[in-house]
Amino acid sequence: MTSQLIARPLVSIPASSSPATSIPALPAALPASVVDAEPEFYHYEDTGCEVSASCLNCPLPQCKYDDPVWYQRNRRLARDFKVWSAIQQDDLTVDEAAERFSVTVRTIFRIMQRCREASLEVGSDELLAFAAD
Repeated sequence: MTSQLIARPLVSIPASSSPATSIPALPAALPASVVDAEPEFYHYEDTGCEVSASCLNCPLPQCKYDDPVWYQRNRRLARDFKVWSAIQQDDLTVDEAAERFSVTVRTIFRIMQRCREASLEVGSDELLAFAAD
């Protein structure tokens, strides 16, 4: 069985009114400056963020405001690598690292696990941009 669609107008126009009187007149053409301003003439304030003082000089591959989850994940990973490198360089125990970074021992174990998993995927050089203090 096939269904048939019937097109019906959303607004009915009374037969007594003519279309010319019920529709307001539109301007023939709008100037190009009103329709779409060129980007060169649009005031853009480049205020940057905590990563970079200027958006045009930002080291990130994409803006942190475009994908906040991506930024937070990489920011956390950069912090984790900083903790992991401090543990390795200073030969810290888990308890000493937890005390130094003001986190719990369980958090240190989580950091160690995330760093082991991420070291296969990401080089620590790529995370330097996220480690802004």
